[in-house]
Amino acid sequence: MPFLNVKLIEGVFTQAQKQEMIRKLTDTMVSIEGENMRPVTWVVIEEVNSGDWGVGGNPLSTSDVKALAKG
Repeated sequence: MPFLNVKLIEGVFTQAQKQEMIRKLTDTMVSIEGENMRPVTWVVIEEVNSGDWGVGGNPLSTSDVKALAKG
């Protein structure tokens, strides 16, 4: 039973984008393990509070991530 746990900073992705992640991650696992594993493939998306995630000793906020995505 594969269990995929995805952590994201809150407010960066829309509900539709998170649903797409769930579908695509499930499809990826099924492509590796076989279609019989689809019903038992779990994907959980957890959102971390803005500012509670840090990289290189620096906290990241929702606005920081959105700025990174824009380039």
